[in-house]
Amino acid sequence: MKINQTVLKEFILVGFSVYPHVQTVLFVVFFCLYLLTLSGNLAIMGLTWVDRCLHLPMYLFLSALSFSETCYTLTIIPKMLVNLLAKNRNISVIGCGLQMCFFLGLGGTNCMILTVMGYDRFLAICNPLRYPLLMTNMVCGKLVASAWAAGFFVSVIETSLIFRGSFCNPNLVKHFFCHMRAVVRLSCLDSDLIEFIVTVMSVSGLMGTFLVIILTYVFILSTVLKIPSAEGKQKAFSTCASHLTVVIIHFGFASIVYLKPEASGGDDTVIAVPYTVITPFLSPLIFSLRNKDMKNAFRKVLGKKFLE
Repeated sequence: MKINQTVLKEFILVGFSVYPHVQTVLFVVFFCLYLLTLSGNLAIMGLTWVDRCLHLPMYLFLSALSFSETCYTLTIIPKMLVNLLAKNRNISVIGCGLQMCFFLGLGGTNCMILTVMGYDRFLAICNPLRYPLLMTNMVCGKLVASAWAAGFFVSVIETSLIFRGSFCNPNLVKHFFCHMRAVVRLSCLDSDLIEFIVTVMSVSGLMGTFLVIILTYVFILSTVLKIPSAEGKQKAFSTCASHLTVVIIHFGFASIVYLKPEASGGDDTVIAVPYTVITPFLSPLIFSLRNKDMKNAFRKVLGKKFLE
């Protein structure tokens, strides 16, 4: 049992204050990355909305992923940017719980949408004749809604477990946001047991969705290898290249965060940067630059603006 069981009303996010000499530089770098991330995701959503050629399941899922990632970064990065310049790095216990719930929920939603996108590619390549019947707009909407529901179902359970008791002093969260590992260690209850439970839930969700994606690509690869022409194989692979690249980056960085052994708070802070800042930045960049339809839609929009 922990001592000093004071009822806490707020936490202090230590974050990058352990690196005082580079906080201004970090603010500039993260702020620029955030603007580029927002611009990329908003561009994808806007192009999908205005260009009827992109009103296809593949791009509807991509637009849904961009919206989810926009909300995901909005949950973490603005508060982090403020804390890089501010002396007061406090956050209320309720605010911390909400931030954690949305971070976990949106992170889970991103994993689920990437899984759904893999399933979409599986149907398009392995069942091309039935694809229009199996992947209608209504089905797309239900799959996206299910992704959100599944992500937040797990998130609410994890957050409730962590915040079901009181927290002990000191109230220092050794992270730049309310990460579950950093917060659960302040619990006056058996923090080791709670941390084990929520870690198992997070890892199970992460590895489960990743294994489903790998399984879909095993079937996709098997089908593509049976295509007689080299041009047909290249075309099939090109439709999956962007998604597979983002999956590797997303799950690779996430696995470093959740599968690493116990580490110090400073290490946790640095290790979380790729997953919370760099991955959302790279995702729209990869999907835009490696997709001919997205680039053509962007050229058409630019052309209309210059002609007006």
